[in-house]
Amino acid sequence: MKRFVILLVGLLIIGAALGLGAWQTGRWSPFGDTAAGKDGKKEASKDGKAGKGSRPATVVRTAKVEIAPMPVVIDVVGTIESEHVVAVRPQVSGLLTQVMVKEGDRVNSGQVMFRIDSRSFDASVNQARAAVARDQANLELARANERRLKPLLDRDFITRAEYETVVANVAALEAQVASNKAQLEQAQVQLDYTYIRATIDGRLGALSVRAGNLVSASTGSTSVPLVTINRTNPVLVSFNVAQETLPAVRRFQSSGELNVQVLREQGQEVLAQGKLVFIDNAVNAQTGTIIMKARLVNDKETLWPGQFVAVRIVLTTEPEAVVIPEAAVQPGQQGSFVYVFQPGEGDAPGRARVQPVKIDRQLGDRVVIASGLKGGELVITEVPPGLSPGSPVRLPGKGDGKGAGRKGGEGKGTESKGGAAAEPAPGKGADAPKAGKAADGAAPERKGEPQK
Repeated sequence: MKRFVILLVGLLIIGAALGLGAWQTGRWSPFGDTAAGKDGKKEASKDGKAGKGSRPATVVRTAKVEIAPMPVVIDVVGTIESEHVVAVRPQVSGLLTQVMVKEGDRVNSGQVMFRIDSRSFDASVNQARAAVARDQANLELARANERRLKPLLDRDFITRAEYETVVANVAALEAQVASNKAQLEQAQVQLDYTYIRATIDGRLGALSVRAGNLVSASTGSTSVPLVTINRTNPVLVSFNVAQETLPAVRRFQSSGELNVQVLREQGQEVLAQGKLVFIDNAVNAQTGTIIMKARLVNDKETLWPGQFVAVRIVLTTEPEAVVIPEAAVQPGQQGSFVYVFQPGEGDAPGRARVQPVKIDRQLGDRVVIASGLKGGELVITEVPPGLSPGSPVRLPGKGDGKGAGRKGGEGKGTESKGGAAAEPAPGKGADAPKAGKAADGAAPERKGEPQK
């Protein structure tokens, strides 16, 4: 019994001595952290491979800053107008017996569109023609009498007064015949008005009357036309331009005709092109704008009168403009800027550098830069969330974006270099286990083994 107590006391003394020695040398801490562990974490942080401060490079897409010829333009909104509009109204009153066209038809000049009951006008023509024939017969008789009396006057068988009466009668009948012929022409014109024809080439609008209605020859402002014809080729585009741009327009117009383009929408396809043909002679004092017009060829009738369109006046062409995609321009409190990709040295990742820019103009999805870029730089077009100046970035690699959603949860990554872990491909498969080669001194992971 004494031996057991002595042995137990001895073991306790030895354990206390060992614990005291370990505590004094710093190899054991009552808080569970050893000094060696702290030193190891510091060394790992300094090495940069396992520390918390390391940040992987972000994959970005870039575009090269181009030097290309770009037009100098003025973009406004305009309205398509018909160059020639005709409101068709009847010139005689009567019953509308025939409508020979349909709404929306394309008509040619001289084509008959409507017919009015012409029986009364036929009668007037026949009456005028008969009057002409009667007076013509009387004129021939008077001329015959003049020819018979002329020898008698020479022999003094009749007086000069009698002969002059016959001559005056001939002149009166000649005037009567001329008057009747004029009445005949008038009756024929009225008859021709019963055939209502198109006076220009164009396209018809809506019909206001149908066959069987009485139409009137009224030409007042309250009269409703039978139909309206719009000439659709060529057409005019009318637009308002700010008075500040008038000097530039006139300067470039003096050196040649200015091209005008009509677009479906801002920056979209060109529907038609033409020349500037009209500048108004006064500026609107209320709006500070001036009206201009251009004539456009519209063979396929892609433009319609009354249609709102985007208008682009091409003043000149800048031969060497600095051009970047619109997506690369970012708004900022101090103005617009772009992220420029700054390549790294060797295997080091690149950096995102902020470059302020001044925008001159925009044409579609391309932006012309006035200052800030010289050409040849790489600008980031798809800015990822959280990108900041100096952030590590890299261009897309061969396997980027291909490992997302693979069967079994595997993601295809890039092979690691220099002992660094392989970086997963961006996308939904970023959390999938890596299947690349093992890093130096590290045990390889088995393919398909779930990540712990």
